Amino acid sequence: MTHDPIRLKRLKYRAWHRGFREADLILGPFADNHAEAMTSDQLDAFEELLEQPDQDLYEWIVEKTPTPAEFDGEVMNLIKAFRFDAFEARGEGHGS
Repeated sequence: MTHDPIRLKRLKYRAWHRGFREADLILGPFADNHAEAMTSDQLDAFEELLEQPDQDLYEWIVEKTPTPAEFDGEVMNLIKAFRFDAFEARGEGHGS
C-alpha cells in the first residue's frame, strides 16, 4: 500500500515519542512493522488511538482496563497481539 511518506513519518514519530516509555516500546515497533501495510482506514484509526492519553491507551493495550467500544476495533486488536511480539523482541529483563 502506498501512503504519504510524511504522514507515515509523523505517525511513527508520534508512536515512538509518547512520553510514556512502556507505551513507546509497544507503539513504536508496532508502527515500524505495520504502518506501511495498513489501509488508510487503519491508519486513521491508529492516529485516533495516538490522540488518547498515554496511561489510558497503555492500560487498554495490556488489558488492565477495558478498551472503550469506540476504540476497540481491528487496529487495537492488532496492537494488543503485537505487544507479545514486542516483549519477545526485547528479551528477558527488558520490561513487560
